[in-house]
Amino acid sequence: MTEPKNTESSTTPGAPAQTGAAKQGAKTAPKRRFGGTPAQILSALKFYKYLAYATGVMLLLLVVELVIRYGFGSVLVAGGTDTTGAAHGFGLVSIDGGVMPVTGGVNLSTTVLIVHGWMYVVYLISDFRLWTLMRWPFSKLVLIALGGVVPFLSFIVEAKVHKEVLAEVAANPKAGKRY
Repeated sequence: MTEPKNTESSTTPGAPAQTGAAKQGAKTAPKRRFGGTPAQILSALKFYKYLAYATGVMLLLLVVELVIRYGFGSVLVAGGTDTTGAAHGFGLVSIDGGVMPVTGGVNLSTTVLIVHGWMYVVYLISDFRLWTLMRWPFSKLVLIALGGVVPFLSFIVEAKVHKEVLAEVAANPKAGKRY
């Protein structure tokens, strides 16, 4: 006696036969879910974008400051008085032996260091917020966080992340969290 032929068999020899419903389930991608609504995601994306640019600019200023400090032995100072008692306006001051000959002024080089450090902390918060809402893998958070450490990388990573988020939100309009 011969076996009836299954018209819905798989195309791979030796593989078990699949039913029509199983074939349709295999073709559809798993349902995408976000950690928030599309409005929350777009808000987090906007916050991330501003912080990525601000952190990138501050990182470039930090690189310039470090080149001036360690390459030329100077710092940028605004105001104060020099050792002769004359007023110092704005400009580079040579650091000889770690001593700055201007007192009472604002060391703008140190200010750049501090502002970049705190801005990077806020950048990490914006990264975490976006990462949480998008439900990405942890490795993606690490890659985004590196954007604020490597000069020019924040601009490149921001452009890539921005396109990816907009594409995912547009492709999955009903994937947002429901309250």
